[in-house]
Amino acid sequence: MKRLLLISNSTNPGEEYLSYPRQAIKDFLGGITSNIIFIPYAGVTFSRDEYEEKVNRSLNQVGITVKGIHRFEEDIEAVKKADAIIIGGGNTWSLVRSLREHELMGVIRQKIENGTPYIGWSAGSNVACPTLRTTNDMPIVDPKGFDTINLIPFQINPHYTDYHPAGHGGETRDDRINEFCCVNPSMPVVGLREGTMLLVEGDKMTLKGDKNMKLFKGGEEPKEYAPGDDLSFLLK
Repeated sequence: MKRLLLISNSTNPGEEYLSYPRQAIKDFLGGITSNIIFIPYAGVTFSRDEYEEKVNRSLNQVGITVKGIHRFEEDIEAVKKADAIIIGGGNTWSLVRSLREHELMGVIRQKIENGTPYIGWSAGSNVACPTLRTTNDMPIVDPKGFDTINLIPFQINPHYTDYHPAGHGGETRDDRINEFCCVNPSMPVVGLREGTMLLVEGDKMTLKGDKNMKLFKGGEEPKEYAPGDDLSFLLK
């Protein structure tokens, strides 16, 4: 049974790193507390060791320890033997480039399809989608292709906001997503607000957190869904 926890963002304003999703991560993993592979490739302005340490400082508080994939000589084998896989946020373009260079997307997909729990936040949620095309990130590197791990049949826009600052003349997030839907009318896009996450358990999906999500579909008005709503229809 496929099990996914797809988180919009790592940190809410005024909170410590991974504070708000920490208990949800523990609950999702159940008794898994170690042999968890952490993939830090989305980090750009800090080292992979620093990223691993930052995640562990938070998750150690609930008895969970991760190990960065960069510490293994055989990273594909490390993924194959992992009890859980976590991909952190940062720059999605950089993340996809590294996943492709290390030939990890296929082996991760196979592991998750066979029941290994997967957790991602921000860029880590983006790469669970069919493509990276609804990321908010600047394309700082060539990802060598837009296709990603494809664990779900829809797109996510993490950090989604419909806030429109006074005096701002540029396109809103809704404008950008509607452009995507015009070109890709058969591909739904979930606007996942900060402080929320999608929980996938087999063929069931629900929204967790304290805010609504917004669903965009080509040719339709966007629709809001509340925490606890059954979103399983999006997995079909």
